[in-house]
Amino acid sequence: MLIHNGDKIVFAGDSVTDDNRVRPIGEGSIYNLGNGFVRQIDCFLNVDCPENTFHLVNMGVSGNTSRDLLRRWETDVNALAPDWVVLCIGFNDVWRQFDLPSLPEAAVSPEEYRSNLAAMAESTAKNTSAKMIWMTPYYLEPNREDLMRKRMDEYGAIMKEEAEKRGIPCIDLQEKFANILRYRYPAYITWDRIHPGPVGSLIIARAFLQAVGFKEGGK
Repeated sequence: MLIHNGDKIVFAGDSVTDDNRVRPIGEGSIYNLGNGFVRQIDCFLNVDCPENTFHLVNMGVSGNTSRDLLRRWETDVNALAPDWVVLCIGFNDVWRQFDLPSLPEAAVSPEEYRSNLAAMAESTAKNTSAKMIWMTPYYLEPNREDLMRKRMDEYGAIMKEEAEKRGIPCIDLQEKFANILRYRYPAYITWDRIHPGPVGSLIIARAFLQAVGFKEGGK
């Protein structure tokens, strides 16, 4: 497995990551990690790798764009001295383009999104020894021609491009949801097609664990 006993893993993002985590720092107990995929990852690791201790930290903040996350990167990520940083951001960068059309300044353009991702990666490389794993934003809509789905796919592609430049593993979460969207209407998973809920959070947790080489049942 890529992650090892004693590793500190900081999860940085927006409400998809946050999911009611404890403030100021979501750590120390599964109940402090929020109700979403970060808690589920911790549960899997505790059940199947009880001989190891992993220090998971949830630093998601609901409503954040990549612009907001970049502003707090030093205090909320680098300052925690992580061994790993898991980045999942971009949902609100796109969403603000659709739910706040009269406030274009609230959204983040593709060009700024790319720049923000690069800045976060460079800051982490410069100021910590942490490795990174990125997870793309998604929109739970199987119709690729839906306007918001097309836009989210564009931002996901940007993240994958920037990750590839730097040799950072990048999990395509949109692809991870593809199978269930063949059989379940999006609102069954989550009413707004963004916040993953229990089912979607499990899909994200499993995608992360698969990416780091976790095996159910341990060893």
